[in-house]
Amino acid sequence: MSFPTHRYRRLRLTESLREMVRETTLAPSDFIAPLFVVPGEGVRQPVPSMPGVDRTSCELAAKDAKELFALGVKSVILFGIPDQKDAAGTSSADPEGPVCKAVRAIKSESPGTVVMTDICLCEYTDHGHCGVLSGETVDNDPTLRILAEEALAHAKAGADVVAPSDMMDGRVAAIRKALDASGFQSVPILSYAAKYASGFYGPFREAAESTPSFGDRRAYQMDPANVREAVKEVLSDVEEGADLVMVKPAMAYLDVVRAVKEATNVPLAAYNVSGEYAMVKAAERNGWIDGKRVTLEILTSIRRAGADLILTYHAKEAATWLA
Repeated sequence: MSFPTHRYRRLRLTESLREMVRETTLAPSDFIAPLFVVPGEGVRQPVPSMPGVDRTSCELAAKDAKELFALGVKSVILFGIPDQKDAAGTSSADPEGPVCKAVRAIKSESPGTVVMTDICLCEYTDHGHCGVLSGETVDNDPTLRILAEEALAHAKAGADVVAPSDMMDGRVAAIRKALDASGFQSVPILSYAAKYASGFYGPFREAAESTPSFGDRRAYQMDPANVREAVKEVLSDVEEGADLVMVKPAMAYLDVVRAVKEATNVPLAAYNVSGEYAMVKAAERNGWIDGKRVTLEILTSIRRAGADLILTYHAKEAATWLA
């Protein structure tokens, strides 16, 4: 018998010992902070379902990015809410839209920040779906051109990384082709490669004004029951030119994160999504959990599963705790 020769508690006795043998590390540089940007100036609108998260105008987003950078969170991802929406989401490629303006503002205010931009049409369409419609079905191929135009507009504004989240087939290849043809061969693509049709997105849709006006997104986002399909999606996106890939959501999909990690050799991100964030905040407010402890435990579990990067609304507070 191994006991008492092997006493595993020996290395758990003090924090210094625990830190010395810790297998998984967590640092502010692991985080990508989502920012919601809106038109106007001096705008800061709290998102009721996501305490601590605001929708801001571009110059305030730039100040927030600079503050995050000082805390060690060196990457942000932008989601835009435009003034005008139409059936094809054409304002997504507006060079004077909130995302393009925010990119320029952040690169001016905090040049070292890695600015990523979400590439999708759901915030820009009047029906809330992620592409153009044919009847009540999202039409895959015509959507690709608009997504490529959106990505190109963001690259021209100075985005460091573009991140398609729409789940249209072939969109990575279409975006890569458009970027390369316009001289943006060096702009990486972070693909939301395995994005599930999840019930955890509700608070985000409030923040981004992107709730579908009819139906749902199960015909193009992934079935939560499937993991082999996720690996297939990821490998296809890498073949099409994705430089980084993502699994979304994170907490209920850690097995998918692990499977993707084992199947690929590109950097892997996982999105700790709005519903996951909101649940922690609600339980904390009710005194049911220690919010700080649970948050750091969740983020560590995502890293432990294999994620190199974590998109999380906890980025600022977690960075403060880790300082």
